[in-house]
Amino acid sequence: MIHLATTGLGPVYDGVNHLLRSPEDLLPVIAMSLLAGLHGQSDSRRVLFVLPLSWIIGGLGGFASGVEFMPGVLTALSCMAVGALTALDRRMSPNVLTVLTALLGLLHGWLNGAGIATSRGDLLALLGIGTAVFVLVSVGTAIVVSLKAAWQRVVVRVAGSWIAAIGLLLLGWAMRRPH
Repeated sequence: MIHLATTGLGPVYDGVNHLLRSPEDLLPVIAMSLLAGLHGQSDSRRVLFVLPLSWIIGGLGGFASGVEFMPGVLTALSCMAVGALTALDRRMSPNVLTVLTALLGLLHGWLNGAGIATSRGDLLALLGIGTAVFVLVSVGTAIVVSLKAAWQRVVVRVAGSWIAAIGLLLLGWAMRRPH
């Protein structure tokens, strides 16, 4: 469930604030940025536009339905999957990377949109989230694409493995049974 904190600056900034304060949304965006950057400039550009757009489209669908489905488990699994793919650094075709990016955006967008609807939040928060995703992906991919030394690529892969590990922790937290 989305916990959209009010910043006092309006719903767009509330959306930006939500993304930056929600590890279950922020970490997959960072992992996707790292993964895209490892794939190079062309694939990074594609991810740069597909992820925020699919996030907003998914958010509109989630807002219209107002139905959340296992948000903790799904966000943890997406975090683990994208983190692990980054750590593995296996070259994917641009189409596979695009589909993966779109699925990630649709899933997280849907959950954000449904959370906004159930909390009676303002739909403009999705614009803030989408904008923040765009900025994070543009900065993250630019940094990774600019790396030249082999050890720097290893650092990016290690970051991906840490994101996958955090995803595993999030999964355990989501599946815990209350006492």
